Amino acid sequence: MARRDLDVAILSIEGTNCDEELRVALADLGARPEIVSLKQFEGRGVGRDERRELADYGALFVPGGFSAGDYVRAGAILAARVRASLGEQLEAFVRSGRVVAGICNGFQVVVELGLLPGRPGGRLGPPEAALLTNDSGHFECRPTFVAWQGGRFPALKGTPSGTRFLFPSAHAEGKLVLSGNPEEHLARLDAAGQVLFRWVAPDGGPPVYPWNPNGSLDNVAGLTNPEGNVFGLMPHPERSYFRAQSPDWTRTGGAEGYGDGHRFLDAVLSYAETAG
Repeated sequence: MARRDLDVAILSIEGTNCDEELRVALADLGARPEIVSLKQFEGRGVGRDERRELADYGALFVPGGFSAGDYVRAGAILAARVRASLGEQLEAFVRSGRVVAGICNGFQVVVELGLLPGRPGGRLGPPEAALLTNDSGHFECRPTFVAWQGGRFPALKGTPSGTRFLFPSAHAEGKLVLSGNPEEHLARLDAAGQVLFRWVAPDGGPPVYPWNPNGSLDNVAGLTNPEGNVFGLMPHPERSYFRAQSPDWTRTGGAEGYGDGHRFLDAVLSYAETAG
């Protein structure tokens, strides 16, 4: 894989648990990913040589897991800590056009920060959405499919609307709800091209449970901010990065190669190299 001129921070605190999977995928794509503890950004309880500055990275990924045990509400504690210690730096990072990506628990965190659906200029603020308990009432861990909605997300520019991706899901709180009148709010986001993915059935058609694993409004599985450089999605592209991670791998001869997560993350990094 070609070497990329891109340093990527993967944010971690106690409870994040998908950071290493993401690091392996991004490194395989030629980037320079580093798992960075929030304390390293804060400069608290670490040596001088362990401190990190957010501005030194070309992209920030907030990975999946159960940050701070998901107490209070999924992603809320990590979001509060980031807001308190990195708020101004993060706003400047977003305004610069650099990529901020939230995957599963990371999506919950970015929503709690108010970066999604987002305000013009990348301002943090009170949440305008939330990811609530799945309609099933339990943790959903299964292969799922999403379809690209052809919106504002520049990383997938040129990709036909409706293109389907297999990304596994693993969450208990993934039901997207929006503030105010949810249907009107969603209509505005749709019109602005901010719906990144919707859940679909394996044939690409409308999903019923379990293909929409959480009951989110109008099957929304991911969002972007108005500028398109901040995005979040509930399923895990890093868990379908290698072909060997696919659920049908042994039934199709155990071929080597890559899965749908590869083409998505490759597109994200290609965009991130030119952003900011």
